[in-house]
Amino acid sequence: MNPQKIEDEILLAALAHVPFDGWRMKALKLGAADLGLPPDRALRAFPYGALQAAERFADYVDRRMLAELDRLDMESMRVRERVAAGVRLRLQALGPHREAVRKLLSFLALPGHAVAAAKMTCKTVDAIWYAAGDTSADFNYYSKRGLLLPVYTSTLLYWLGDDSDGFAETWGFLDRRLAGVMKIPAWRAKLARKLTHPPWMPGGKRAGADQT
Repeated sequence: MNPQKIEDEILLAALAHVPFDGWRMKALKLGAADLGLPPDRALRAFPYGALQAAERFADYVDRRMLAELDRLDMESMRVRERVAAGVRLRLQALGPHREAVRKLLSFLALPGHAVAAAKMTCKTVDAIWYAAGDTSADFNYYSKRGLLLPVYTSTLLYWLGDDSDGFAETWGFLDRRLAGVMKIPAWRAKLARKLTHPPWMPGGKRAGADQT
């Protein structure tokens, strides 16, 4: 078993203990013990402690999401549908670990964890856009991710409190949020065209102006 596989296994085993022991090294040691490994194996897997384990958890769920997205016929889907699929599949990957996710959000809210939390979320949003086919390298790269980030985080919080059948209310919330933000780029483009070619200046020149 390669090192990444071992770390994933320890992490997944530890998730059963996180709701009771929090995101702490104790939970990781208990996870290692559940696998029949000595406690120090958890220390070797995550030498920087629980924050490193949290980052590995985010990476693990991103990998699960991308693997599921690979199974979809993305070419036949609109961009909005691709992005929605990414958010939905990531939350579904989190599904078996909702209590651990609640503990994770509290853990990431602690002083000193803000930068790590931001990096994890930005990495997830970036992965969703790349999977959706976005290869932009200009201002659009940042604007698209900036628009999706609050959609993802608000949907995650909504999902944590959703008790509807099959999380139907969450998916409805996600669709409404995406419908709103997807209008913004079109609105910006329309505004840019108006500013460049206002109605009173056909072809970029004031109507009725002297031609020389």
